[in-house]
Amino acid sequence: MDVMQPAFQDETPMNPFDFWEGGNFKLKIRQVEGYRNYDKSEFASVSVLDEDEAKLETIYNMMHPIGEWADPANYKSYDELKKKLDTILARSSSPTMAQQSQLGEETAAAPMKEMQAPVTAAEMPAANEDDDTLSYFAKIANG
Repeated sequence: MDVMQPAFQDETPMNPFDFWEGGNFKLKIRQVEGYRNYDKSEFASVSVLDEDEAKLETIYNMMHPIGEWADPANYKSYDELKKKLDTILARSSSPTMAQQSQLGEETAAAPMKEMQAPVTAAEMPAANEDDDTLSYFAKIANG
């Protein structure tokens, strides 16, 4: 496990997940402009999780591997996600810089046109049988 590097020179680098040389996380909640803020939270100084070896072994045996969650093969690529979003929002691709510039000129020169009606669920493309994500977002988009 990698060692966390502290932001300040007077703090000692540590691995907070180490049973013997780790540190507890001190969650500090403050109200800042009406919202909860956690920016003052920090790790406590290095300490042993528990002096009892049997308790440490019990905790260790309750751990689960997270390799499958961290494996990039289990996540879709940016391009695939963008394509799906564009499909949901009923647009084929995002406009290029030239198209955006041209659209800006046309909008400035022409009076405002009536806004297009929102896409209905019937007009949305059908989702693959194995992928209900598209239908989920289509339902959200149509209110």
